[in-house]
Amino acid sequence: MTNPWIGRCLCGAVQYEARGASLAQLVCHCRDCQRVSGSAGLPVIVVRAADFSFKGDIRPYTKIGGSGTPTTRNFCPHCGSLLFGTPHHAPEIVTIYAGTLDNPSRFKAEFVQFASERYQLDAHQAEIPQYLGRAP
Repeated sequence: MTNPWIGRCLCGAVQYEARGASLAQLVCHCRDCQRVSGSAGLPVIVVRAADFSFKGDIRPYTKIGGSGTPTTRNFCPHCGSLLFGTPHHAPEIVTIYAGTLDNPSRFKAEFVQFASERYQLDAHQAEIPQYLGRAP
């Protein structure tokens, strides 16, 4: 059996678990993902909804997504952490936002989507200084 995907919000009020292998691991650069994450793109793990569970109170926010159908993103109402999504066009899946994993090193992007909307927000460029800790 595959190790479960386990994560939580910043304050720990909401925890989740997904058993089974991921269906996909990707980075989405659509404008919605940029806005909701405040970053260049959002690392996402797609899992089966039947294998996903969570504990704690969540606050959902639903908006028409890039697919033209509603997508619900779920946040912790206490600390505001973006935790997981439930796209209405594919009710059989849940999208976990990889930054909330207890072990984010397990995330291995297989592809990037909406690359046409990727802007110069991404600081992963070899030509700029990189610091292992806080910049001096």
